[in-house]
Parts: sequence; C-alpha cells; structure tokens
Amino acid sequence: MVAFEDSLTHIPNEVSSEEAAPLMCAGETTFSALRNSSARPGDLVAISGIGGLGHLAVQYAKKAGYQTIAVSRGSDKEKLARELGAHCYIDSEKEDPAKALQALGGAKVILATAPNAKVISTLIDGLGKDGELIIVAGSGERLELSAMDFLKGPHTVRGSFTGQSKEIDAAVRFSVLTDVRPMIEVFPLEQASEAYEKMMSAKTRFRAVLSMTK
Repeated sequence: MVAFEDSLTHIPNEVSSEEAAPLMCAGETTFSALRNSSARPGDLVAISGIGGLGHLAVQYAKKAGYQTIAVSRGSDKEKLARELGAHCYIDSEKEDPAKALQALGGAKVILATAPNAKVISTLIDGLGKDGELIIVAGSGERLELSAMDFLKGPHTVRGSFTGQSKEIDAAVRFSVLTDVRPMIEVFPLEQASEAYEKMMSAKTRFRAVLSMTK
C-alpha cells in the first residue's frame, strides 16, 4: 500500500498489531481527553461507562496517578473495574453517581464514555469546583443542561475528538510504558460480518479486531 509518511504511526515490538488497533482509536480518544484535561496527579477523576472506551480510560487514569472512580450500571462490572485499576466503583443502579461523587469530594474531571445523553446530563452534578465534564462518546440526543448547571461550579462541559498521528503515537507509547492493554476479540477477515454484528449488539468484550492472514 502507499500512504503519506506523516500520517503513519510506528507500532512498537512490545505490542501486537491486534492490540495496537484499539489503542490507536479508543485508546487515543480517552488518553488524549485525560491528558488535555485540567486534572493533575492526585485529583479525583471519574470514568462513566466501562466498555470499549471506558475500560481503557480507567487504566490510563490509574497509570497517570489520578484517584480513579469507575461508574457503571450493575454490580457485575465492579470486579473488572477494580482489576483495571479503579480505586472505587459506583453502581448507578444502587446510588446516584453524582451524589456519590460529591460524597468523595467532587470530581475534577468526569469522562463520559457511554453514549447516553440522559446519563451524561446528570453527571455534571458530580463535579467539584472548576470541574470538567468531558464527552468522548455520544448519540444524537440532546443533553438536558441548564445555565445553573454551568454557573454553580463553575463547570465546563466539552467534547474531545483528536485522532492526529502525533496523538496516536503518544497514546501507543504511553500504553507500552505503563502496560495498558485493550481487551479484544480477534476475528479473521472472513468473519467481518459476524464481528460487526457482535459489536453492534454489544456482545464484544470489548473491541472486535479483524486480522488479515498472509
């Protein structure tokens, strides 16, 4: 194949091509969002959603030295969240995530990785002073936020979308340095349709990767 040199990213020997694929997409998305946030080591950072984006975000947050709080629905994700590095787990079925975060002192940054506008809208109340709600996944639904939601912090709500080669390279290098790895299911190219259907039905844990054999 032919490609522009400045659009390529070197894959280190320490990571396989199959593992690198999600790091260059979901990995870079969450890594850059956290790196460009206002959070500093020791700050409380909450990751909402433990899926394809969230399971990487929790690892990055822990490795970067944040007090890492995982937020998800149901108790079945707690064991995994803690294994990934979360210091605390909030089950949104048992308690209000915003109130739970306030009880912990309020989050400096909340990273919303699940595309649920209603859930994202309620998270702003979990921010501490000068906190940031950063959205890295969303649907076409409108957020339900009022002017007071911004003023009482004051709070910031923003999205994060990068994807340039230099950001991808930084995410991959950080992942190698800190041993961050995605959870993947590898499918041969011939099973692309099956992989796509499994991904769309949210049955992949957590990223489907197509592998081309020579």
